[in-house]
Amino acid sequence: MQLLRNPAIRLLFLGQALYWSCSIIGITLTSVAGLRLAPWPALATLPLALLVLGNLAAVSPLSMFMQRRGRRRGLMGGALLGVVGGALLGVVGGALLGVVGGALLGVVGGLVCATGLGLGSFAVFCLGAACIGGYQASAGFYRYAALEAVEPRHKGRAAALVVGGGVCAAVFAPAIAVWTRNALPVPFTGAYLAIAVLALCGVAAMSRLREGAAPPAVARGWAQMRALLARPMLRAAILMTAIGHGLMVLAMNATPLAMDFCGFSAAAAAQVIQWHVLGMFAPAFFAGALVDRWGSRRVAMLGSAILATSAAVALSGQDFAHFLASSLLLGLGWNLMLIAGTTLLAEAHAEHERGPAQALMELSNGTTAVLMSFGSGALLAGVGWIAINLAMLPLLAFALTLLWLNARPAVERA
Repeated sequence: MQLLRNPAIRLLFLGQALYWSCSIIGITLTSVAGLRLAPWPALATLPLALLVLGNLAAVSPLSMFMQRRGRRRGLMGGALLGVVGGALLGVVGGALLGVVGGALLGVVGGLVCATGLGLGSFAVFCLGAACIGGYQASAGFYRYAALEAVEPRHKGRAAALVVGGGVCAAVFAPAIAVWTRNALPVPFTGAYLAIAVLALCGVAAMSRLREGAAPPAVARGWAQMRALLARPMLRAAILMTAIGHGLMVLAMNATPLAMDFCGFSAAAAAQVIQWHVLGMFAPAFFAGALVDRWGSRRVAMLGSAILATSAAVALSGQDFAHFLASSLLLGLGWNLMLIAGTTLLAEAHAEHERGPAQALMELSNGTTAVLMSFGSGALLAGVGWIAINLAMLPLLAFALTLLWLNARPAVERA
């Protein structure tokens, strides 16, 4: 906890807690609210899909912007550009113009969603969800900012501690969602106004973030990304993290459906997911120390082993205890692989290359999450819960092999 004396780490921890509070409220209510507004039930999850697409559209431009202008401007945003970007989202069809809004896009998104609910407009509601996707993209860079705020020997602890801000959200956000859902005459409006307020607090927190000058970029765009991917260590970090992230999303999304097929109530599934979320963030209080002491590769291997154990527990039975234990382990393993992958990535690029390198990791994680999110329901219905967990094992073995063969302990720099 000594790192909490670092002002930047405290602000990033707070920013992470605020973002995940917004995210959990959105995950809890957006599909239900979408069902009420959508002209056809099949479109109920379209707002969530647009949120994910807004995230993917914003990641690379936001990373490049921070490479040139610095973390604080990217994470806090240019408030005016964020508002303009949110207003023009419907014209340009994506979050691209509003990426520098950072946390402010969460404010705009929450307000636009609330407006859509008040007007009964599904299109406006979808527009707000896309704005929140831009906020999600900016929050993905909090852990990278933490690496730059500490000495090299504390990088693992710093990244883990910032990710651990989600523990606060896991404890408080579900209650906020329940309390605000019907707080105003129009259902759900209060919840999205709460998202706007929380995101506004995030803007205030990021506005206090201090940093040095942004490093000069010697190259830009896809050419530099291709050059970075030619490095075995960086490629291994990205692929290993994407596999861990994708498998977590796949199993997490399939778990409530599998429990429903097994006859469990929605309340039981919600309890399992809550413990899963706690498992995702609780390792923040020890994962960083493990990375700093053992190294990124060993912690990544431990995370892979825990994910494999999660699959083994799921395969051993389908009662409540099995679902609870496998979901908790799923979150623990994901956290270790994410922290290890983040620190391993930092070892594989120079400071002036951080923009494209971090964009590559976030793009790969986001793309994998999209594929697994859309595929989880179809896979569960097509091949079943047991087959999904069996498929995790060879993918984890591939990640371990890739890491062992390609992630050399020496730092690779251009």
